[in-house]
Parts: sequence; structure tokens; C-alpha cells
Amino acid sequence: MRVGIGYDSHPFAAGRKLILGGVEIPHPKGLAGHSDADAVAHAVTDAILGAAGLGDIGRMFPNDDPQWKNASSIELLNKAFLKVAEAGFQLVHADVTVIIEKPKLAPHLDAMEERLAGALLVGSGHVSVKAKTNEGMGWIGRGEGVAVMAVATLQEPGSAT
Repeated sequence: MRVGIGYDSHPFAAGRKLILGGVEIPHPKGLAGHSDADAVAHAVTDAILGAAGLGDIGRMFPNDDPQWKNASSIELLNKAFLKVAEAGFQLVHADVTVIIEKPKLAPHLDAMEERLAGALLVGSGHVSVKAKTNEGMGWIGRGEGVAVMAVATLQEPGSAT
């Protein structure tokens, strides 16, 4: 088994849609970033790439490359996972924690798990997404943005479960 850890954070920005885990969440602001700024998909991408020893999202999809401008991060996650699968790895599980003060994500967690699982070519039972607040503390607590932590477990090529 191989384990990778991913992290991402983005500030809120006016005039953008809030996309988390491939799901559009109703909110007056979205996240600032070169792509659609889906911090959930970005953290999971880094986790799977790290577990496979394939670098990180910034090396695979550089934010100074115009082809990734406004790109769908859930599609980038799928492209990254195809590289992981090409290297012979299988996803065992991805566990994600989203730290955000508002909006409340509970009504969207199942849809986020389904979208992430689809990009990772597994059933939704292989992906867990949880949402936490920062209890009003720091930049997250002030509602300035979101942070996400992700852990991915991959089965190595040729290993038995």
C-alpha cells in the first residue's frame, strides 16, 4: 500500500462560481485560482500523485500554462488519476476534510463523493468527504476562504489486497 497526503487552500473571490469536489455550491463568491479553483479536487489530486510518486498538481498542470485557465479541476483529477492507473496503481480509498466556515456543505457531501469517485474510477464507497468549520478562528473562520486536506491510499502494482 502507498499513502499520499494532499493540501490546498484558496481565498474567496467575487464573480466566480464556488466549485468543491466537482459540485457547484450556491454561494455569493467562488474561489480565486487559475483553474476553477476546486480546492477539494486539487487536494485529492496531490494525494493520489504523491502516493504514486508522480509529483504534484503544479507540475502536471502548471498555473502559468494557459491551457489550464478556467479548467475543470474534476477533469484534471481524472487526467491525473489516469496517469496513476497507467503506472499500475489502484485507488483503495480517498479521505477528504474541507475546512470552511460558510456555506454549510452537509447537503452537498454525497454529490461531492460521487463526483470525486467518478473522476477516480471507483464507487462512491471509496471516497469520504467531511466538512468542518474553523470555529471562527483565523482567515478561514473570518470567511476569507477554504482549506482542504486529503489522504489517498493506493494499492501498488502486483500487490494483493
